[in-house]
Amino acid sequence: MKTALLQYRWYVIAALLITAQAAILFSFGQPSICTCDYVKVWEGVVKSPGNSQHISDWYTFSHILHGIIFYWILWLLFPRSSIGLRLALALGLEISWEILENTPWVIDRYREQALAQGYSGDSILNSVMDSVAMMAGFLMARRLPILFVLIAFLVMEIGVLYMIRDNLTLNIINLLYPFESIHQWQSAGSL
Repeated sequence: MKTALLQYRWYVIAALLITAQAAILFSFGQPSICTCDYVKVWEGVVKSPGNSQHISDWYTFSHILHGIIFYWILWLLFPRSSIGLRLALALGLEISWEILENTPWVIDRYREQALAQGYSGDSILNSVMDSVAMMAGFLMARRLPILFVLIAFLVMEIGVLYMIRDNLTLNIINLLYPFESIHQWQSAGSL
């Protein structure tokens, strides 16, 4: 009985973290859903006003990769900690990023990139679903064989690069120090 209660508390903590994420984004003035007033499961056009506004998009794969990376890092740093604690820490990291990503500074920084010139931040729905995607990646890394996870990681990173000329790696590079050559390459053929 005590073990069941301990596991249950991590679900409560996760729900509270996601509720806080939504409340903070609401206080920032982010829309609950796309300002188009409908919800799509998938938005496949990067240079559209619906990108980062619906349930999923090409950047959802980056959030799955966050989960895989967080799982591995937290497993290395805290190998004796419960999986619930590590998941809560990963969720805290993801939510912290989601909040930071929707600040004027980061929004403006993204707008300097070729693929995000009209970016106005995420809808609350999209941001919360990004956190859910991170949890999916985290649990995937925990449950599946490491070789499968590594292959899936590479397929997602290379696949998204091929499809939209962007991925987690380029996103990080462009956020830290935008290169004109990357900007030009992305502008030449993105969706």
